[in-house]
Amino acid sequence: MPPDPAVMPGYQFASDNTAGACPEALAAFVEANAAAVPSYGNDRYTAEVSDRLRELFETPCEVFFVFNGTAANSLAVSACCRPYHSVICSDMAHLETDECGGPEFFSGGSKILLAASHQGKLDPAAIEELATHRSDIHYPKPRLVSLTLPTELGTLYTLEELDELGRLAKRLGLRVHVDGARFANAVAALGATPAEIVRRGQVDVLCLGGTKIGLPVGEAVIFFDCDLAGEFAYRCKQAGQLASKMRFLTAPWLGMLSSDAWLRHAAHANAMAGRLAAGFAAIPEVELPYPTQANAVFAALPRAIHQRLQARGWHYYTFIGQGAARFMCSWATTETDVDALLGDARGE
Repeated sequence: MPPDPAVMPGYQFASDNTAGACPEALAAFVEANAAAVPSYGNDRYTAEVSDRLRELFETPCEVFFVFNGTAANSLAVSACCRPYHSVICSDMAHLETDECGGPEFFSGGSKILLAASHQGKLDPAAIEELATHRSDIHYPKPRLVSLTLPTELGTLYTLEELDELGRLAKRLGLRVHVDGARFANAVAALGATPAEIVRRGQVDVLCLGGTKIGLPVGEAVIFFDCDLAGEFAYRCKQAGQLASKMRFLTAPWLGMLSSDAWLRHAAHANAMAGRLAAGFAAIPEVELPYPTQANAVFAALPRAIHQRLQARGWHYYTFIGQGAARFMCSWATTETDVDALLGDARGE
């Protein structure tokens, strides 16, 4: 009988969402529960985390907290676009594939325009073609380019690529949104500061992921163009994203950021993915279609290996990487987990 994944957490490679809250976040959550504090974000935890993020990005910015990534991305798009605008993104982007029409809904109808990409990364020429090939009133006016960092295929834009895309967007009059559900993994892998990454890409709004790096719940929406944040609090309230006990969304961020645990855990997840990729690469029947640059591993597995892994209780996705299986590593993934998976893939 296959192991029960509820009892064997190491068998969960489907998503970094499957990991529990990391110790630093959980400790801060429990501490915030110790006393009554003002509600709806008027608490010291929310204020301290917002200030910590401003220090981290080395610039004035407006910070908001929501429950999940769909709300973060959808509401960020709605703040940047009017209903007659359009958003340029990769055909692999969550805005297109996994937000259930949320960006279109909350923006009142802004259209998603799909640009060609290579290994998940947007092609600058494709962005320019979409933004310039029509300017008549019958065409939804391009207003925003959305990048995912790391991409849905686990790849990273280099600082030079971000610089090119940022300059291109500004030349074309486009705002820049970053879906940073795994932004911590990108920071850990690129070896650059969060501030440098944002400056290079000339980012106007970043959806900074918390859940995937070890928070129990919650994402941050950070506006570097503060004018875009005008009345954003009302958007959050209307969308059901204003937490009455906001401290439970924000205090875990403080636990993660105060000790740089967010980057330590991200670096660990990246390292586990690197170990898994190296192990798969050593199996002759397995191909790696994309480079492993953060905490995702894509592997084209023969049917026999799929059947063996599934029979032994391993969980992973097969619908994301254009035919390849996707394995996600988290802050909680261990070397033992990785080696056990590889052993079963080899049939040991």
